[in-house]
Amino acid sequence: MILITTAGKVGSAAALLLAQREVPVKILVRDPAASAGLARAGVEVIAGDLRIPASIDAAMRGVAGVVLVSPAVPAEELNVIDSAVRAGVNHVVKVTSKSSLDSPIVRRRGQAQIENALIACGLGYTLLRNNAYMQNFFMLAPAIAATGGFGASAGDGRIGMIDTRDVADVAAWIAVAPEPHAGKTYWPTGPEVVSYADAAAVLSEALGRPVAYRQLTFEQQKQAMVNAGLPINVAEDNARALGLFADGDADYTTDDVPTLIGRPARTFKQFVADYAQAWQISLA
Repeated sequence: MILITTAGKVGSAAALLLAQREVPVKILVRDPAASAGLARAGVEVIAGDLRIPASIDAAMRGVAGVVLVSPAVPAEELNVIDSAVRAGVNHVVKVTSKSSLDSPIVRRRGQAQIENALIACGLGYTLLRNNAYMQNFFMLAPAIAATGGFGASAGDGRIGMIDTRDVADVAAWIAVAPEPHAGKTYWPTGPEVVSYADAAAVLSEALGRPVAYRQLTFEQQKQAMVNAGLPINVAEDNARALGLFADGDADYTTDDVPTLIGRPARTFKQFVADYAQAWQISLA
């Protein structure tokens, strides 16, 4: 039995893949009604909360492996690791990103704290340090519809973006047969590096009209995110991350996805085409 800790984009996709492969899988969610589709697909949906250790312990019963994926709140993921130790779980696949305790990005410092605890806990583990997600572009659809383009403080930086579906596929494969991957760290990416200007060109082709990319300063990016409803601390963190992209922080690709799952990683063009309906807001 595999436990997946949240039903976000990666967690839900991994759960569906495992269910399709007839691997027993359950997923921990706060609102089971919101995951009815997963239940219909054969995933065991368990009500719980990563802030409540007792609910994690209940979900952990009978589990051999865990896919640890969440918004990377250290206290919550440390609760999962502690519960996995108590339950004698064999292996934890940790979905993470670039991380370090001295990073200027709060999220990356949190990821480093979680990774260090997992490594020290004595369980088998694998780290998936993914590059930036293509699905982050979904947040730009309203701006494209309203202004004919989008802005970001990523400059001309290129990014080895990865589709969350590929992350889910890698996590699912490792969770089922973890032994060859114990103690290893992988760096999943897409097959190419893509700048925000490149992304605008792909979107322009898909939508059949120009989509412009406007370069923003750090302050402009932060304010845009605050205007979109993010708390100022989150807006600052995200703006800093985009600034690192401008400096080349994400300008790399690896062969980890095809090596691990035996097929190429999805391109950004394929991502845009696969989610054609998501961009319909930009056709209005």
